[in-house]
Amino acid sequence: MSEFKGIPILQEQRPARSGDKYTTAQGFTAIKDGVKLKAPAHGSAPAAAPVLRKPSWLRAPLASGREFSEVRKIVREHALSTVCEEAKCPNIGECWNAGTATIMLMGAVCTRACRFCAVDTGNPRGWLDADEPENVARSVELMGLKYVVLTSVNRDDLADGGSAHYAAAVRAIKRRNPATAVEALTPDFQGVMRDVHTVLDSGLDVFAQNVETVRRLTHPVRDPRAGYEQTIGVLRAAKTHRPSVLTKTSLMLGLGESDGEIRETLVDLRAASVDILTLGQYLRPTPNHLNVERFVAPDEFDQYRDWALALGFLECVSGPLVRSSYRAERALARNNAGLSNASLAGAQRNS
Repeated sequence: MSEFKGIPILQEQRPARSGDKYTTAQGFTAIKDGVKLKAPAHGSAPAAAPVLRKPSWLRAPLASGREFSEVRKIVREHALSTVCEEAKCPNIGECWNAGTATIMLMGAVCTRACRFCAVDTGNPRGWLDADEPENVARSVELMGLKYVVLTSVNRDDLADGGSAHYAAAVRAIKRRNPATAVEALTPDFQGVMRDVHTVLDSGLDVFAQNVETVRRLTHPVRDPRAGYEQTIGVLRAAKTHRPSVLTKTSLMLGLGESDGEIRETLVDLRAASVDILTLGQYLRPTPNHLNVERFVAPDEFDQYRDWALALGFLECVSGPLVRSSYRAERALARNNAGLSNASLAGAQRNS
């Protein structure tokens, strides 16, 4: 450390860049944005993969405005993590300006490294914020939310996968806000059903676990510890254990799946009695993540929604910018959460 007249000068560290390993405030190491930067082979620059030009219909509102600032203030004051920020969601402007946010429990570092996801990855070594459940409940109260979505990182470092902490957050919200509906977008808890039941028995209204992609693409898209059958098994067990709780899952499109594989996945999910499905366009969060193989046209999203409804899903919210928690409180309005893919298709033709 350098000195000036005997006084130590602290060297300011630059913020971690995507792919960097860094040390968190809790003292463990993590990878920024979840995927390491690949080292060039034999000192040469890696060949750049072709990048598809983003179409005109993939435009989201700017992340600014008074309501946006109010939500951000609450998030900062209560030391909350949100998937809106950590996963670089394109809808953060729309959702925060509407006074809603998807709260991410158990920190901002995931023990898994899915190749589509920009959440940091590492091993928190058992760290948990014991005050988080009450902080989350107070935040929901301050925002006046009638519907809240909780999600979380995977916490394979915890014996119960964090299920007790998750359940404590749901119960705290319900104590302070008994009229607020709670949706829980959970990890798969490694398929341990007693941990799934712990969350289901907490008083939540909607239980979600994302299948993410079709069977063939599960690996390499998802972390090796995740699985297509494991996720569907969790969803099936959730409905069996608590039939009154709605079950929900989400599928990203544009990773190289075929129409036949999409249809097969929808059939598998309905066979597990999944109630609600969301379909959205995969967007690469950083150059270190998986490439977009195609941009799905708005009218195709309408077609896939029709397939899902014909199979018996209560609702399928389907559109280019749809994410699993997007307009979640409107999912049962049976109108594609108010989205109009036809207007997007019109913009496509006029561009």
